[in-house]
Amino acid sequence: MEKLLSKVPFLGMLVSNAALSTFDVIKRRNGEQHSVIDQLAEEVPVALIYNGISHAVMLTTPQDLEDFALGFSLSEGIVKDKSELYGIEIRPQANGIELHCDIASECFAQLKDRRRTLAGRTGCGLCGSESLEQAIRYPKKLKDKIVFQRDAIQRALHDMPLLQNLQQQTGATHASAWVLADGTVSLLREDVGRHNALDKLIGAIAKSNNNNNGFIITSSRASYEMVQKTASAGVNMLVAISAPTGLAVRVADQCGLTLVGFAREDNYVVYSHPENLVT
Repeated sequence: MEKLLSKVPFLGMLVSNAALSTFDVIKRRNGEQHSVIDQLAEEVPVALIYNGISHAVMLTTPQDLEDFALGFSLSEGIVKDKSELYGIEIRPQANGIELHCDIASECFAQLKDRRRTLAGRTGCGLCGSESLEQAIRYPKKLKDKIVFQRDAIQRALHDMPLLQNLQQQTGATHASAWVLADGTVSLLREDVGRHNALDKLIGAIAKSNNNNNGFIITSSRASYEMVQKTASAGVNMLVAISAPTGLAVRVADQCGLTLVGFAREDNYVVYSHPENLVT
């Protein structure tokens, strides 16, 4: 596991791949003040560089960065398969981190043809798109039909918080989890950005070769891009702790994805393809 704790800030940024920083703070509670040490989740500019050409800069929690590079490359359609990403080199810099990705020449040629400037994208997922045609990428129709049991969602929601180490320490991170059909949380990745957490998870799933008969839970709302990334990974169900957007529901319905929102251990709302979720 990459380093979790660092006290080496540079102008408010990290110079290493540490997910946490410590700060001396004043904490007031029950009418009394105390000097304490607080742990905060980090966000660092991370540049994704393909075959020597910078493509995007994301504000990311600097943990599981190889998973992030692979997942981002897959969910953005830069590579279609993990075998087309030959290698990833992590290079810490004075003002951020560079991820140097060596991809197949055919993928690189296609990337140059449709290259977008995505610098600083942390929220909507469309920042930097140069036209309306680039803004929305509809995923392909999901091929497989997988039926999940309601109990699997309940079990995963119960176990998921126990695995969110960064969230427990900082209270500031999102998580995306890969859940097996029986409700076992098989993989989990965290980040201050919900999209980044999902990209990290998609990369981890691809590396594990374990992308059959499972679904994804996100600790966030279900935006369009969360649906698009999930479907692009070939996953048939996305469960969100919070609400979806209208566009997310329409895209999920179009591509065959079961979209669940407001998920709690005993409650949820199914927004698309309810036939794939049974009691």
